[in-house]
Amino acid sequence: MELQSFDFIRIIRPDSYIIRIMAFVDEITISASAGRGGDGVVRWLHEKFREFGGPSGGDGGRGGNVRVKAVRDIAALARYKFEKKFHAENGGAGGNKEMHGKNGDDLVLVVPVGSVVTNRETGESFDLATDGQDVIILKGGHGGKGNAHFKGSTNQYPTEFTKGTIEETAELYIELKLIVDAGFIGLPNAGKSSLLNALTNAGVKVGDYPFTTLDPNLGAFKGFILADIPGLIEGASAGKGLGHKFLRHIARTKVLIHCVSSEHEDPLAVYQTVRTELVAHDPALLEKPELVFLTKADVVSENELEKKLAVLKKKKITATAVSILDDASVKQAAGAIARALGMK
Repeated sequence: MELQSFDFIRIIRPDSYIIRIMAFVDEITISASAGRGGDGVVRWLHEKFREFGGPSGGDGGRGGNVRVKAVRDIAALARYKFEKKFHAENGGAGGNKEMHGKNGDDLVLVVPVGSVVTNRETGESFDLATDGQDVIILKGGHGGKGNAHFKGSTNQYPTEFTKGTIEETAELYIELKLIVDAGFIGLPNAGKSSLLNALTNAGVKVGDYPFTTLDPNLGAFKGFILADIPGLIEGASAGKGLGHKFLRHIARTKVLIHCVSSEHEDPLAVYQTVRTELVAHDPALLEKPELVFLTKADVVSENELEKKLAVLKKKKITATAVSILDDASVKQAAGAIARALGMK
């Protein structure tokens, strides 16, 4: 799968990418206007040896539409961070000899694949889930009629014309819902970024921070895309902490990789906290395939680790202990992810 993000991507090897997002933007509101239709005109035909040439005013051109196009560029919304108003080209006025005015050029707004664009004036939403998908969201105005259009048997020399119609204008809310094959979920400091690094060489900066990753990090894994999705806290479904900023990014994730740190005294309670937030946001999220990893297995004794795995197993939760310092356990985790994604 090819990713494009201009200066935001650095290739490490053919099957591994680092997404370096300097200012990741996953939601934004902009104003957009389609083009106004060009005016029709009053013109008269002047030709040699024809004293009364008659009306020849042409019709105005159509105003440009506003379109949105989905591209494989996760950083595409960043270009709208500072410029918030956009306008398609207006249609040109009609010309002499019944010449039609120039149609205005369309305005194309480029958004990342997975974006949902909502017209706040009408409430209509457009879901751009496919690369190259291109839809018209605002239509340009129609061109006006020139006086040649009004010529008739009872009106040989009309002076009537019409102006172009006004354009559609709206405030557009654009939100990105990442489309990835597998997403790492869990509370902050659950070892998600470290595990992503171990599996994909994504090079994500990690540390023993008491807060969560603020932006998604992506890595390529055997032709699939894995995402370290920002962690959540209790109450996220009600908007606490990152709230829906986290939850919307797992809506389209095919497989959930639930990371629970073995540092927690009660891993079952931690697991259930995350699941509670998922079901409160959207019960359908619990229907997704899920892998459970008990991370940071190297920070507790083997006996304690076995007890915690047994607690989860008692609730029919099959968990795999993983330590990024143990190549064998990382390889085991990689195999489980590959199988969950349908690899043989």
